[in-house]
Amino acid sequence: MTSVVIQRVETKKDLKDFIELHYELYKGNPYDAPNLYSDELKTFSKDKNPAFEFCEAEYFLAYKDGRLAGRVAAIVNHRYNEQWQRPAVRFGWLDLINDLDVLKALLKAVEDYGREKGMKEIIGPLGFTDMDPEGMLYYGHEELGTMATGYNYHYYFELMEQMEGYEKDNDYVEWKLWVPKEGMPEKFRRVAEMTMQRYNLHVPQLKRSQVFGPEQYGQKVMQVVNKTFGHLYGYSEMTQKQIDSYVKEYFKYFSMDMLCLVEDWNTPGHDVIGVGITIPSLTKALQKCRKGRLLPFGWWHIMKALYFKKTDVVDCLLIGILPEYRAKGANALLFYHLIPVYQKYGFKWGESHVEMEANNRVQNQWGYLESEQHKRRRCFKKTL
Repeated sequence: MTSVVIQRVETKKDLKDFIELHYELYKGNPYDAPNLYSDELKTFSKDKNPAFEFCEAEYFLAYKDGRLAGRVAAIVNHRYNEQWQRPAVRFGWLDLINDLDVLKALLKAVEDYGREKGMKEIIGPLGFTDMDPEGMLYYGHEELGTMATGYNYHYYFELMEQMEGYEKDNDYVEWKLWVPKEGMPEKFRRVAEMTMQRYNLHVPQLKRSQVFGPEQYGQKVMQVVNKTFGHLYGYSEMTQKQIDSYVKEYFKYFSMDMLCLVEDWNTPGHDVIGVGITIPSLTKALQKCRKGRLLPFGWWHIMKALYFKKTDVVDCLLIGILPEYRAKGANALLFYHLIPVYQKYGFKWGESHVEMEANNRVQNQWGYLESEQHKRRRCFKKTL
């Protein structure tokens, strides 16, 4: 039997090989959403990713018969571990050929790294934070992937089920949400209009200058995200450095009419209590970027999707309402605003972000729309 050789990523070339393996494995795949090389490089660079304020990580490559056969990241998120009292090492960005020996070698490298750091269990697939892809897809392999959630071949899960000691830790579900061809679903209309009248909640017409200007709406949005998702599996509260980075890097690309906020006008400063961050799907555009590069023509496909909305799909990146406002129907206000925008641009359906399978409150809101639960993914755990 040919042995698998594990090599730690130590040089710039190693890191380039680590990033580009995904492009090679998924070349021509019609469902995968490959990230831009520049974004991946920033994520894995310890001097550029603000998550390294509270994370440690090492990256590993697997070689079989002298050829690159797999990769994995080993991550310790100290902020999460302390918040949840869970000394765990994470495995993430797992990619490999269909070979159980390669998977065993990669996960052993992460397990050994975790033991060196004093960790008691291994969990994943997870990234540095909740803003990275989570879970291993095991249902819905013939559905279009999204930039935020990631994609993997079906054999990954089949191999994981053969790994001794690994068991289910958490499952996520994802939904395909059909945009009404015309008009507004009556339940959304009724709940939204009642909520605005009864609780004095409103959706402001946001301008780009307000995101970065004195109003600092970009900061307010991310603070709401922190409060909304702070109790969920895998989440560690964003630091100010992370918030600053996300606002600077990504908000300049958002269409303001697809970035929806809900404000409570009973408060002196009209506090932001809910957010809906949505963008045109970039999946098809990203597939046309050769090895994740914007040059020579990748930038044009990205611009067409972002600014000309040349796609049938809208990605619902983050939909969140502060806990104390959920029972008031505030989430209906988000779609009361967004559905007419989607109809204007001709989007046919939306892709939800990952939702915990037991989060019935979130999933119940899709009952107002024609919807289909079309993907499932899993995080695993093993005691070390």
